[in-house]
Amino acid sequence: MKRMRFLIAFLFLLAQAVFCGAERPNIVLIMADDMGYSDLGCYGGEIKTPNLDRLAENGIRYTQAYNTSKCWTTRISLLTGLYHHRSDRDFRNTALIGEVLRPAGYRTWWSGKHHAGFNPYDRGFDHFAGFLGGAINFWNPGDRARDGEDTPGWRAVYSWAFDDKVINPYNPSKEFFATDSFTDWSLEWLNEKRDSAKPFFLFLSYNAPHWPLHAHPEDIAKYEGVYDRGYDAIRKARYQRQLKIGLFDQKTAPLSEPEHESWKELSPKEREEEALRMEIHAAMVHRMDQNIGRLVKKLEETDKLKNTLILFLVDNGASHERPKRGLKNPEAEWGTVGSFEAIGQSWANVVNSPFKKWKVQGMEGGICTPLIAHWPAGVDLPKNSISRVPCHLIDFFPTFMELAGDEATYPNDLPRLDGVSLKPTFSGKKVKRSDPLFFQYGSWQVIRQNQWKLVQRKKEPWQLYDLSKDRTETRDLALQFPEKVKVLKIRWTEMAKEVGTVVSK
Repeated sequence: MKRMRFLIAFLFLLAQAVFCGAERPNIVLIMADDMGYSDLGCYGGEIKTPNLDRLAENGIRYTQAYNTSKCWTTRISLLTGLYHHRSDRDFRNTALIGEVLRPAGYRTWWSGKHHAGFNPYDRGFDHFAGFLGGAINFWNPGDRARDGEDTPGWRAVYSWAFDDKVINPYNPSKEFFATDSFTDWSLEWLNEKRDSAKPFFLFLSYNAPHWPLHAHPEDIAKYEGVYDRGYDAIRKARYQRQLKIGLFDQKTAPLSEPEHESWKELSPKEREEEALRMEIHAAMVHRMDQNIGRLVKKLEETDKLKNTLILFLVDNGASHERPKRGLKNPEAEWGTVGSFEAIGQSWANVVNSPFKKWKVQGMEGGICTPLIAHWPAGVDLPKNSISRVPCHLIDFFPTFMELAGDEATYPNDLPRLDGVSLKPTFSGKKVKRSDPLFFQYGSWQVIRQNQWKLVQRKKEPWQLYDLSKDRTETRDLALQFPEKVKVLKIRWTEMAKEVGTVVSK
C-alpha cells in the first residue's frame, strides 16, 4: 500500500513537472538585416508583408525599441544581455542565450547570419546552420561560378558552419537562396522528434535586405513601377500611413527634414535605376515575410503557435552604403547572382521614415528598430496594441530568462546583465529600469534617460532632444537646457567607463 501511495505521489510530481515544463513558452527570435524602420506594412510601408502584419495585428508593435546601429554589436547585445562594449567580436566575457537556455531544458537552434569568427554550435546551440560573416551573395556565397551562371557578385567568401562542421568555401546547389534556405533549415529542426516535448529557442537571423540587392524575379516583378514616383513621394506616403495607424502623432513626431537627393534633378536613366534598386529591396523584404509565413504555418499545424513568443526586429537602421569593393558583372541583370548593388543614402532616408539618418548613426534612424511581439498565451492586450515603452536589445536576454523560469541561471563570474525583462509590457505595464539607456558606436555617443536624449557626433556640440514632444529630433534644446546637458553628459561618461568604452578627452 505504501509502495502504491509512493508511486501515485511520484507520478503526480512527474506529471506536474512535465506540465510546468510545457507551460514555458517556445521562443522564436527573428532578426532582419539593414531593413528600414517603415518597410513593413504594419509600420507604414507599401511593401507586402501580410504575415508580419498579422503577427502585429494580434500582438504588440513597439515604437521606441533600440538596437546598437551596427550588425555585429547588435548581435552581442541581443544574445548576451550586455552592452557590446563589455565583450569583443568573439563574444568573450559573456554567456550566450543558448548557454543559459539549453541547461534549463530548452532545445536551442540558430539559423542564418552570425557575423563573428566562432561557431555557435560550441556556445550552447544544439544546431547552427549559417555563415560566420557580415554579407554574402544571396544566390551563391561560394568562390566560383556554377554551371551556366555568372561569377557571383561580392566575392567575400566566409566560413559556414553546419553544427560541428565548418566549411570554407561553401558552394551550394543552384536551388540555394539564402532567405529560403535559412527558413528550410529552421523547419527541419522543428520536425525533429528527439526531445520534442521540450520547449525550443530558435534564432532566425536573416541577412535580408542587406546588400547586395538579390531577389527572385517574380518578387521583383510585383513592385514594378511602385517607386517611379521617387524619394519624396514614397517617404511622405509612408509617413501619412504611420499617422493613420497611430504609430506617431504629427504634433510630437513631425516628419524630419529630407536627407535625400532631388528626384527631379536625376536623369531618366538614373531615375529608372533608382526605382529598380528599391523594387529589389522591397522584393527582399517581401520574400522574408513569405518565409516567416512558412514558419508560422508550421507552428499552427503543430499546435505550437499559441504558446510561442515570436519577436521580430532589425539590427540597425537601413544602410546608406554603396560599397565599391567586390566584383560584379556590369552586364548582369540587377538582382541576379552576378550583380552587386545597394539602395544608398537617399532610399535609406526614405525607408527610415519618419526619422533622421541611417545605419551607424546615433540619431533615431540609426538606432531605432521596429519590434513586433506575438504570443497568444502570454500577451494580455487588445489587438493592434502599440507600446511606447523604451526598450533595448539588452532587455531580450533577461526576458527569456524570466520566461524560462528558475531553471535558467546566469553565471556569477560574468558581468551583471545590463537589461531588464520586457515581460511587463506584454500586459501593458512599464519596465523597471534604473539606469539610462547607453549607446556608443563609431563616432556617435548617445544617452537616453526617460524622455531626454543627449547625442553627439565626434567632437561636435552635444544635442539635446525631448522625445516626448519631439520624437523625430527636429528641435535641439541644448542651449535652452544647459544643466540637463551637463548632467546627462556626466552620466554618459560614467556609464562609458563602467561598461568599458574608451572615453576620448
